[in-house]
Formats: sequence, C-alpha cells, structure tokens
Amino acid sequence: MISVNGTAHPLPEDPRVSLLDFLRHDLGLTGTKKGCDHGQCGACTIIVNGIRINSCLTLAAMHDGDSVTTIEGLGTPDEPSALQRAFLEYDGFQCGYCTPGQICSATALLEELAVNWPSDASECLEGRIAITREEIRERMSGNLCRCGAYANIVAAIEEVATGGKS
Repeated sequence: MISVNGTAHPLPEDPRVSLLDFLRHDLGLTGTKKGCDHGQCGACTIIVNGIRINSCLTLAAMHDGDSVTTIEGLGTPDEPSALQRAFLEYDGFQCGYCTPGQICSATALLEELAVNWPSDASECLEGRIAITREEIRERMSGNLCRCGAYANIVAAIEEVATGGKS
C-alpha cells in the first residue's frame, strides 16, 4: 500500500510502472507533469515522506508504505496553500506546466529551511540558514521553467519563507 495525499492505494501489479505514471494513469492525479522523463526538468516533483523527489526516476513498487504528497494534496481551488496563493499573487507561472512541480519543490524547500538543512548556497553548515534569494535559487535549481518566470517564482517563495518581510 502507498498513501497518496492521505488516501491508501494498492501498488500497481506491474513492478515496472514509474511513480509518475502510477499517479497520473492509475490514480488520475494529473497535476504532476511528465516533462523530460529523465529527472532533469523537475516538472514531476512530488514529496515522499517529507522529501522532494522526481517521480519519473523511481518505481511505484519502491514506495510500499510511503506517504506521497502531490500538488493535489497541498491545497484546493477554494483553499489554496500559502505557496499556491503566493504563486498567484506574484504571477509565478506563465504556461503553468512546471508550476505543480515548482510548488511541491518549494513546499519541501520551506521544510528544509525550517530544520536548517544547509545547501551549497548556505554561508555556514551550522546554525540558522539565512533565507536569501541565492539560497532559494540554489534549492530550486532542479526545477526548470521554460517560460522564464524565475524572478516571480523566487519572489513568491521568498514571500512565504519570510512571512512577507522581504
């Protein structure tokens, strides 16, 4: 069994099914996008047990007992998450194809900052991680936006990360 957005589902019978295809085809959760299918674009980013991953690079069968969160599990049109609201407010999308992966990745980024996980852009390995645009850019570097909405995406994340104190 695998928990997806809080609901238990049996794993697919075919052990070769990627987690991305399982979510999209078997469960009908089409928010997670198939971009490059090689783990290079981040359009398929989801959160597994609190960690962001590229769902195209893993098999569904490998996630027995795991808790998966997709964009559909982060908010609804009537009650969007803080990041979803910020992406709208800051126009952090253009075509919107990469947006679900961006928001899932940013959601995990906020958790990484909350527990002080350093990144390559962090000034030190210990203590409180400073929330800077450079830090956000480094942590989001695995998510590509072909439309080039990066400045707006960073601003949206910064707004939520700093509580509007940017």
